Amino acid sequence: MTDVLRRGRASLAFGFFAQGVAFALLVTRIPAIQDRYGVSDALLPAFLAAVPVLAGIGSVATEWLVRRVAPSAVLRWSQPVVLLALLGVGAGERVGELAVALGVFGLAVGALDASMNMLGVSLQRSYGRSIMLGFHAAYSLGGILGASLAWVGARWDLALFVSYLPVVGVLLPLCLVGSRWYVDGGAEPDGGRAGKGEAGGGGVALKALLPLCVVMTFAYIGDSTVSNWSAKYLQDVLGSSEQLATVPYNVYMVTTLVGRAIGDLGVRRLGAVAVVRGGALVAAVGFAVVAGAPGAWAGMLGFTLVGVGLCVLVPQTFAAAGRLFPGASDVAVARLNVFNYVGFLIGSPLVGVLGDAFGYRGAMLVPMVLVLVTLVYARSFAAQPDRYGGGHERPRTADVGRGSNGV
Repeated sequence: MTDVLRRGRASLAFGFFAQGVAFALLVTRIPAIQDRYGVSDALLPAFLAAVPVLAGIGSVATEWLVRRVAPSAVLRWSQPVVLLALLGVGAGERVGELAVALGVFGLAVGALDASMNMLGVSLQRSYGRSIMLGFHAAYSLGGILGASLAWVGARWDLALFVSYLPVVGVLLPLCLVGSRWYVDGGAEPDGGRAGKGEAGGGGVALKALLPLCVVMTFAYIGDSTVSNWSAKYLQDVLGSSEQLATVPYNVYMVTTLVGRAIGDLGVRRLGAVAVVRGGALVAAVGFAVVAGAPGAWAGMLGFTLVGVGLCVLVPQTFAAAGRLFPGASDVAVARLNVFNYVGFLIGSPLVGVLGDAFGYRGAMLVPMVLVLVTLVYARSFAAQPDRYGGGHERPRTADVGRGSNGV
């Protein structure tokens, strides 16, 4: 494997890591942000919903942008904007300033998420073997670090700007330097012929992409259920202490990191279909354990299983889109990425409404059923004939593509 690809892989992994840090620093300090700007409880949901909505718009805009510039160029400039917008959240004083900073953050995050996964998919094609889970493992590692830094800021009662400034000061120049080695996709393995389910002219047929959109949405509904409801569930339903209630999400993040770190090996040995099916089953069992848990420790076991299962679904969904549309993978990834935010928007209020109506134990069965739908669409994750080599992996490729300096 060439040095160009190795540097491209390392620099992109760092981009995923930096994004994990930045996003965790935002979402874990929401109470402090609310206090700083005096945002009412009634207004807070509107602010929180605006970020994924604008991120979806940013992802759609990226589909248009990458027809004119390379994805590496979009990533190179969207990542600094995200970091500066995070700093803006900590620096403002008025609600209007918060709205502008969050708006910029949301739009830039959409472009960042889409372009990162575009480069990941194209690099995986160049490598000829599964590496997407490793990139998302770097994101999980960044999320753990970001959440830890947020805890330190809250523990020492640091102002948001003081808490964010050193992080942005370190990550911003490193991201700019690392962006020099991004690698865009080169010649397509099928010579540019339309892939399965593609419309003429390199388009992406919704019918072929729709199963992956469904899986992406339901995976993020499951993820947002853990993120937003695990602490409340343990404390209010299972009777845990306030301190113990904070543990499940941390354990969930750690199991997500570990699962993604070793997940590529599983894909290489067993194939993507088997890994996705196994992940969906483990996540469903986890939600079933949570719903029936007699106490807090059983509930934590359930949330741990959810993390082990869900962690493989999102990276493999992006990878599957690249295989289904080898001649239009950037467009497919941009459209698929929108359903990341759809699931995030739906998940938290869905569980809240169902929990109030039927009880939270029953509400936990809903993401269990939704994640099982992945089994119906598992064949969409299969390697496409003559596009990704025979068997589970393609041994090597000389396709390096153009470096980001060629944009």
